Amino acid sequence: MSEFNNVTVVREANVYFDGKVTSRKVIFADGSYKTLGIMMPGEYEFGTAAAEIMEMMAGEVEVLLPGQTEWQAIPAGESFEVPANSKFGIKVNSIADYCCTYLTE
Repeated sequence: MSEFNNVTVVREANVYFDGKVTSRKVIFADGSYKTLGIMMPGEYEFGTAAAEIMEMMAGEVEVLLPGQTEWQAIPAGESFEVPANSKFGIKVNSIADYCCTYLTE
């Protein structure tokens, strides 16, 4: 899906790591939401409250998922899932455009 219809976009950006990672929240009519963002090259660690699926729209990243010991390459067009209440590492090798979907039970 390349566009979302009938949504609300929160104007204020979420800014992390001194502006190297940013996102904006997109809220759907049913109350569910996603974030759309950009990550600049670097290595970051994120914590999750809800389970999430991170879809890489563009760029080159590697992830270290919970319980794993090896970094996994995630090319543009691919996604990965992170469980709730966990942490994951991400190495951004080139500017990355992403869409994060938050899963509810």
